[in-house]
Amino acid sequence: MTMTENKNDGLWSRREFVVLTGLATAGTIAGCATNPVTGKNQLMLMSEKDEIQLDKANAPHQFSADYGAIQDKMLNDYVTDVGKRIAAVSHRPNMPFSFRCVNATYANAYAFPGGSIAATRGILLELDDEAQLAGLLGHEAGHVCARHTADRMTKTMLAQAVVVGLTAYAAYENEKYAPIAAGLGGIGAGALLAKYSRDDERQADALGLEYMTKAGLNPMGMVGLMNILRGMSQSKPNMIERMFASHPMSDARYKTALEAAQGKYKDKQGLPYNKESYMDHTANLRKIKGAINQIQNGESELLDQKYPAAEQHFKQALKEAPHDYVGLIMMSKCLLAQKKNGEALRYAEEAKQAYPQEPQANHLSGMAKMDLKKFNAALADFNAYEKKLPGNPFTTFYKGFAFEGMQNRNKAIEQYKKYLDVVNSGEQAEYAYKRLVEWGVIKEQSQQQGSK
Repeated sequence: MTMTENKNDGLWSRREFVVLTGLATAGTIAGCATNPVTGKNQLMLMSEKDEIQLDKANAPHQFSADYGAIQDKMLNDYVTDVGKRIAAVSHRPNMPFSFRCVNATYANAYAFPGGSIAATRGILLELDDEAQLAGLLGHEAGHVCARHTADRMTKTMLAQAVVVGLTAYAAYENEKYAPIAAGLGGIGAGALLAKYSRDDERQADALGLEYMTKAGLNPMGMVGLMNILRGMSQSKPNMIERMFASHPMSDARYKTALEAAQGKYKDKQGLPYNKESYMDHTANLRKIKGAINQIQNGESELLDQKYPAAEQHFKQALKEAPHDYVGLIMMSKCLLAQKKNGEALRYAEEAKQAYPQEPQANHLSGMAKMDLKKFNAALADFNAYEKKLPGNPFTTFYKGFAFEGMQNRNKAIEQYKKYLDVVNSGEQAEYAYKRLVEWGVIKEQSQQQGSK
């Protein structure tokens, strides 16, 4: 039986496909491994090498879904520096840790199993000092060091983060984003990362406290972080809901952190908060807080399909921060959803100029050009996207669609077949499959599957 065959309906279900992909990625390693944090043996499906490979395959797609690393080099270097100090005192200092602030405006931080860690602009705007940032990054490093993703994959046999690019999985899980995301995985694909248990979260909190104090920051920073998250859950629930989807929050976590800071780490109370340093490094970000708030409001309206209201928020954001990449991208998405393709293309082109290294603007430009029947130009954009960020199966689909628009059936067939080798459900997969059947490419295969 092939990877696309199933004894019931001829196709693997999405869940089965994700499981099988995860097993293929993880290999056949199934045995005991020593947990770096506890020192105890535990059953692990993934090796450390697998964790790193999984990270390399998926993290770039997630970071792009979150609009790339912030272009404020001083701030990004600062986040990296704090993160590296945390990593150096962690249980796995030899892991290839990397840290960055990403442009997304929702509030979240997340870690991939190989040590790629990101915090969004939205969460950094809520923090008050370096100690809170260290608590945030220390918590994420704790998930990596305790191997929580590998452990949960082993226990559940569901490799939620293992797809050929998180964008593919995101499209399945967030169908309401589809008209807006244009195959890019929705507005907050960070929520697709491993959904940790409360035990995982408590352990990551404890490790974060340990690491941040070893790195020289006041343990009350973790308490302050927990208090901020509690407050946001009441005052800004929509902004932080994706963080809580992957990081369950509770009053018990706050109380535990407070007790540990005042008890176990009582002798560390004299360590600095480094508030002035944090404020200095986030000064440029805080200058555009009003624009970021407008983008956050616009995203909420966009998800509710209130496009004119969303458009007004994005216009206001761009008045305050004319070259903000996320503002330009979100305006382009909003206009695409309203079929205002010419205007959408203009904002996508502006986004290209604002952040030439980040590929999402190429994708949106290609989508707008296809709607305008400019298939050759669209194909050039999709090729540019693929050069910057290989491995997104939706780019393959849209290249096929562009070739079809150019009346190049052979090239379209090639791309559609390549796409269906990776993705076998969803609107795009149905379209590609239908075309291949109509063109007589998979008629015989279809009949064989139907007879099984």
